[in-house]
Amino acid sequence: MNRPATVVEVSRCDADRVRLSRVGAGGFTLVEILIVVVILGILAAMVIPSFAGAVTGSRQQSFVSSVKAIESAAAIYTAKTGLYLEDSSSGSMPAGFDAYLDPSEFTNGTPIGGVWDFEFDSWGITSAFGVHFDGTGETQDEAYMAEIDTIFDDGELTTGGFQQLASDRFYYIIED
Repeated sequence: MNRPATVVEVSRCDADRVRLSRVGAGGFTLVEILIVVVILGILAAMVIPSFAGAVTGSRQQSFVSSVKAIESAAAIYTAKTGLYLEDSSSGSMPAGFDAYLDPSEFTNGTPIGGVWDFEFDSWGITSAFGVHFDGTGETQDEAYMAEIDTIFDDGELTTGGFQQLASDRFYYIIED
């Protein structure tokens, strides 16, 4: 049952050819790599817009949260002092309000661009605060701000608790 061993002579040239074919068999061709890169590019192009929408939504929600926090602090200020906060220049915190709100929350600008601003007895309202797009940081248009107004109330910037007071001013109304 023992078979005699077969001797096969392989020339050096044949051995090199066998070795080269084995090395190349495990790799990828340039065309295969290019196809994978194109597929990844297409997938990335489909995913990136959804991330951009998520960033916009989170910035709007952050702005709404900030407005609610400032509104709560302003209500506490009014309850303790019996006064509405004074008018301040855009980007500046009203005097005495730093005891109710961390100044960095106010002076660093809003999450959507622009700067915070308080109004008192102006623009036809008694007291309000909001964002003034004064050229500081990013500026948002009326459609973007109407989306934010939808979160607050009616989505209409001329009525409700969040209104557009001027072309570059969008405010939460404390008292009409």
